[in-house]
Amino acid sequence: MTTPPGPPPPPYGAHGYPPPPPLPYTNGTGPIPQPPKKPRRVWVLVAVVVAVLAMLVAGAAVALYYVTEKDSTEASQVKVGDCLAEIPDSSRVLYVETVACDQPHKGEVFAVMQMPDGDFPGEGAVLEFTEKCGPALKEYAPAAADDKAIRAMVLYPTADSWQRGDRTVTCIATSENSRTGKIG
Repeated sequence: MTTPPGPPPPPYGAHGYPPPPPLPYTNGTGPIPQPPKKPRRVWVLVAVVVAVLAMLVAGAAVALYYVTEKDSTEASQVKVGDCLAEIPDSSRVLYVETVACDQPHKGEVFAVMQMPDGDFPGEGAVLEFTEKCGPALKEYAPAAADDKAIRAMVLYPTADSWQRGDRTVTCIATSENSRTGKIG
C-alpha cells in the first residue's frame, strides 16, 4: 500500500479535533464536592459597609455643623466691632452668633481685654476686672454710654474656663430691640 502524496492524516480522527478534556471536579467515581466558601468574605463586606456608613455619618455631621454654625464664633474669639445676632442667655457661653453690623443685631463688642496669667484670682477679682467695661464703652462710643437703651453685658472667665486657658473679658453693648449699624 502506498501513501498518497501530501500531508499525513490528522492523528485525532476524521475532523482533526483533539479529544475533550477530562470533566472538572471528578475523581473517577463522581464529582468532587467544591470546597466550602470562606466566611471571611462576609466579614470583609460587613467591614466595608460599616466604614462607608461611618464616613456618611461623619460627613453629615460636618455638613450640619457648617449649615447651623456657619456664623458662630467661639465666645473668646470675638473682636472689637463684631456684632451679635442675639445676646447669650446663659452664664456659660461657648459660642455666639456673629452677623454683619448692617444686619439686625442685639449686641456689639466694644472691648476685649485679657486678664493676667497665673492662678485663678477668684470670682471677686474677675468681677472687679470687668468694671473696666464702663470706661471702655465711653471711649468706644461716647453717645452710646449715655443712651438709656444701651446696656453693657460682660463675658468673663470662670474657674473652669480659666483651667482651659481662658483669660478673656468681653464687653458687649446690648439693646433690647434689634438694631442695624454700629453704635460708635
